[in-house]
Amino acid sequence: MSLLDLRQRSGHLFLAVMLGHILLISAQVNSRSGVPVLEAVTFGLLAEVQRVASSAVSGALHVWSRYIGLRHLKEENDALKHQLAAAQIAAQEQRALADRTLGLQGLLDLRNSLDLRTEAAEIIGGAADPDFRTVTVNKGTNNGVRADMAVLAPAGVVGRVVTLSPRAAKVQLLIDRNAAAGAIIERSRAQGIVMGASDERLQMEYVSEVFDVLVGDIVLTSGIDGIYPKGFVIGRVESVEKSGGAYRRIVVKPAVNFAGLEEVLVVTSPTPAREATDGAPG
Repeated sequence: MSLLDLRQRSGHLFLAVMLGHILLISAQVNSRSGVPVLEAVTFGLLAEVQRVASSAVSGALHVWSRYIGLRHLKEENDALKHQLAAAQIAAQEQRALADRTLGLQGLLDLRNSLDLRTEAAEIIGGAADPDFRTVTVNKGTNNGVRADMAVLAPAGVVGRVVTLSPRAAKVQLLIDRNAAAGAIIERSRAQGIVMGASDERLQMEYVSEVFDVLVGDIVLTSGIDGIYPKGFVIGRVESVEKSGGAYRRIVVKPAVNFAGLEEVLVVTSPTPAREATDGAPG
């Protein structure tokens, strides 16, 4: 064994002996409070370890409690959001039901006021092409619906049936560019023909200059076309242009809101003009 190793071992032994003496002295010497110094030091170290451990555990529990609390709060918020969404949907359903009830009531009132046979129908589709203004209803030949039958709404004239199947029919709206109807001004009794125009409007043509036409005049069906019964509202005169003594342009705003149509009546009884035509000898 080398001299260096002996010195190192002697040093370690000396340190161990000194540490032992210190511990023995600490165990025998009391502090001012009467507690042995070794016990006081040991207690202090253990207390510090316990304090740190307690703080760590307390902090972890606090963080966990906040996490659990936030999670419960999120669940409660999600539940409240779902309840609010369900309540909003229910309110919309109730509003839609009320609107539909009002629409059906208006249709029933119109039906009861007519001396005509009618068939109530629901609109189930519309034309994709804006140049052809048509809608599809859920009544067809199985329900007695035929071509060229007039279609009405509580507000006024809608159009006429143009295409049929057993359980559905296509209706040409009066605002279609190819649509037309005999018309008469309610106030002055001036007659003419209304035709579909652009911008959801109608144009009244062939009005004699001997009659006056004013903005606000109500336009009714005249019945001369054999399709629409006489006296039903078409719309109201929106503008009048004259050139000399002749009418150049009369614009009529339809009474019916075609974008909001849901239910209509198909007039299944023939008009007097149609009856006269059908009864004429061939």
